[in-house]
Order: sequence, then C-alpha cells, then structure tokens
Amino acid sequence: METAELLKRVRAIEIKSRGLSKNIFAGEYHSAFKGRGMTFSEVREYQYGDDIRSIDWNVTARFSHPYVKIYEEERELTVVLLVDVSGSSFFGTRQMLKKNLITEISAVLAFSAIQNSDKIGVIFFSDRIEKFIPPKKGRKHILHIIRELINLKASGNKTDLSVPLRYLSNVIKKKCTAFILSDFISTGYEDALKIASNKHDLVALKIYDQGETGIPPVGLIRMKDAETGREQWIDTSSAATRKKYKDWWEGQISSTKDMLLKNGVDQAFISTEEDYVKPLVKLFKSR
Repeated sequence: METAELLKRVRAIEIKSRGLSKNIFAGEYHSAFKGRGMTFSEVREYQYGDDIRSIDWNVTARFSHPYVKIYEEERELTVVLLVDVSGSSFFGTRQMLKKNLITEISAVLAFSAIQNSDKIGVIFFSDRIEKFIPPKKGRKHILHIIRELINLKASGNKTDLSVPLRYLSNVIKKKCTAFILSDFISTGYEDALKIASNKHDLVALKIYDQGETGIPPVGLIRMKDAETGREQWIDTSSAATRKKYKDWWEGQISSTKDMLLKNGVDQAFISTEEDYVKPLVKLFKSR
C-alpha cells in the first residue's frame, strides 16, 4: 500500500475508533476490566455494613477486634490483542472483509485501553507468530499498531490458535486482559487455551461473515480454501451438499462456544454485516 493511502486509512480509523472509545466504550471498558484486577491496600477496623468476607482474621485475632482488608483497583492494566492475520481473514461477501472488521475493533479496544491509562500490545498470528508489539502507552504507539493492522503481510496462511495462546503465556508474565480476534476456524488448541485462561483474563471475539453460514443454490462453482490453496468444484444445487456444509458450520459454532465456556472465557460472536458496537457493549456489561 502506498504511504499516502496508508496514512489516510490510519487517520480514518483513528478518528472513528477514538470517537467510539471515548463516547461509548470508556465507561463500559473501565467497569468491565478495571474492576477485575484488585490489589491489597491496607487494613482498618470493621465498620457496620462491611462485607464479613473481607475480615482479616489474623489481624482480628491479634487485636481482639475485627479488622477488614481494603482493596483498590489496579491503576494500570496490560491489554494484549491476539490478532488473526491468516488467509481466512481476507474473506468477506458483502459489507467488509473479516480483516477490516478485526482492524476496526482492535483499534477501538486499543484507544479504550489508552484512555484508561492501560498498556496495549499486539500478537499477530497465523499458524506462527507473525509479529509481536510489546505493551506500551501513548498515541504514537497506537498509530504504530493501526499501521501494522492495516499493512502487515503474513508469511503463513493457515490458522493455529495454540501458537498465540502459548506465546501469550510465555511472554506476558504479569496477568493481563487478552482479546482474541479470530474466526476460530482452528483445532487442537484447547490445552493452550486452558493454560492461558488460568493465567490471564481472556476474551474471545469470533469474527465471521454471513456468507460462511451457508451455501446458496447457484449451481456448479469452483471454491478455493484461502488457507490451504486447495480448489474443488462444488455442486451447490445439491441439497445434501448444502446440508453437509450447514451441519459443519453449526457444529463448529457450537463446539467453539462450549470450549470457551468450559474454560471460563468471555465471548462475543460478531458478523461483518452487523454493527459491532452492540455486541461489544453487551459483552462488557455482562462481565
């Protein structure tokens, strides 16, 4: 992409993302994520109305009078975006490519983090780690992230979610909030997901296109797998063929939801044809 065109796209995404994060997501983001990290501050004498679960029994026994532990929000969180840049992210049938939606949502989350004085970092992945941008603060850092979101060229086409999850667990030592932005068309990553979710606060954002949910009856067509490059002719006029695909899609959706739920990962499924603000706000409010 030419430099002038890249800068124009960066600026357009910055304006939209900053507006959304400031006017819509600021309060929701703060309440959803800031309240999750609590650090011990001090003890004080028990007062009427205090939660008895906060009583410090060691101090209480020492002074023969009830004392409670006081906690405060962690003033600074680390947010890491796990961004899928595999071949399937370039699919899109109507409104936009999955890649473009991932870029916009990533930018909104990045600005929301910065406005709440949090650090933001990115792990770009396919079936390998394509690039790692360590967590930092500042507008210059955000613009660097947006440029990479727009312009990064992946060396791998396939998707392997176990790769970024293991990388996250190994590289980010302190507990962070990690957003996984992917179509989740991957297998064999549950063990890595379990380990990462035990260490970090994971949020899964499955991005999909409506064209992936079913095959229209338009006759004989040639289809190409964006990740493997494999091509084959499909007779879409066959009801059995369309049903087989629909069953696969619904099974993939169901198994992904169950796996995320089983491992305590918050989730939202977002289509390229819908306004992503609503599902994000709903997700934040549910935490």
